[in-house]
Amino acid sequence: MEANKIDDTDRAILHALQMDARNMSSSDIAERTGTADSTVRKRIQRLESAGIIKGYSAEVNYQQSGYPLRMLLFCTAAIPERGELVSDVLAIDGVVSVQELVTGEQNLLVTAVGETDDDITPVAQDLLDCGLTVADEVLVRSHETTPFGGFDKNVNES
Repeated sequence: MEANKIDDTDRAILHALQMDARNMSSSDIAERTGTADSTVRKRIQRLESAGIIKGYSAEVNYQQSGYPLRMLLFCTAAIPERGELVSDVLAIDGVVSVQELVTGEQNLLVTAVGETDDDITPVAQDLLDCGLTVADEVLVRSHETTPFGGFDKNVNES
């Protein structure tokens, strides 16, 4: 199987990990997918090596943890530089994510969190110092995620 090609078993593994990677053992996943525990472990290692699984992290509720402001900053960077600027932007205190956009004038979406406006304002200045133009700022009330449904395939049905 090609390194980056995934099948229904891989999709089921990815869905299970997205649902609750911390509490989902390879045995639990094996039971759900109808495969052997060793197969699940090998596939997870292959998915990690291929960069399909990039890592495991805690989903933090910033509002509950004392950082109630979540700001989306739509920025414009020179197209040849936009990808190279991502690591610099992620290094800015308060920035929690950067998305590279491929359509529209704004081509970077930066998410920053803070306790007060005084925490967010320096982020915008630091973005300007990186050579970005901040085109728009949006304050977010809530942010929820869910596992991608395309990975939720029952491999036992095939």
